[in-house]
Amino acid sequence: MDAILSEVYSTVLPAAPFVIGAYVGVLLVFAVFAAMMWGKQKKTAADIEALREALDRREHES
Repeated sequence: MDAILSEVYSTVLPAAPFVIGAYVGVLLVFAVFAAMMWGKQKKTAADIEALREALDRREHES
């Protein structure tokens, strides 16, 4: 094996678990953030629908 490639592999391969761990961590943070935003969006959509229904009832009463 080439001496330069041997040096590169000896530097890169030991760090691979840390790189993989960093990617997994970032993906987990993104997944949690997306789940939180999805939940808030559903609640906001439900609130908007409740406001529309209340507005329709108010218009029909007048």
